[in-house]
Amino acid sequence: MIASIQGTVAALTPDAAVIEVGGFGVSVQCGPGTLATLRAGEAARLATSLVVREESLTLYGFVDDDERQTFELLQTASGVGPRLAQAMLAVHTPDVLRAAVATGDEKALTAVPGIGKKGAQKLLLELKDRLGAPTGGPVRAPAAARGPSPWQDQLHGALVGLGYAPREAEEAVVSVTPRAEAEQAEGRTPETGALLRAALQSLGRPR
Repeated sequence: MIASIQGTVAALTPDAAVIEVGGFGVSVQCGPGTLATLRAGEAARLATSLVVREESLTLYGFVDDDERQTFELLQTASGVGPRLAQAMLAVHTPDVLRAAVATGDEKALTAVPGIGKKGAQKLLLELKDRLGAPTGGPVRAPAAARGPSPWQDQLHGALVGLGYAPREAEEAVVSVTPRAEAEQAEGRTPETGALLRAALQSLGRPR
């Protein structure tokens, strides 16, 4: 198992980072929050989890070991693959997920794109004795309860990391804000990855 990777950030894309280690460029799949902490050309360390499939080997990266461990525990529930586990961690911190499972908070789970009411109920049952109790770590409140949404900071940081000037990044964030607000008005959580692709299109670099 590859538990972590450390090196220079060679490149960033909307859903991955390339970390240069010993002359090799390793592609690491990352959520928007993790990507927002990275900058091209700078050193970085990511906790990682290697997902092995018959046709592929995919390395997923996280800001710390807690996120990595939670990512792996989430996948012990039936129907939860690496993409859904990554989406859950894009919306909530590990401690928020632990609190949601401990208190039976369906609303917190349905805030994750791809999880409906029945799916949330099933996950609450299956994960109840697996994630453990909240540790008092960082808490990221559900979107409806927040003031300025963190997706804006994440998106801005990701665009700057991709090489855009801060002012260009700000303009791109403004361009996709109506879309994000419309999704929130419908009770959906804006998907930062999709917003990043839209922002790149507004800047003339389609993905």
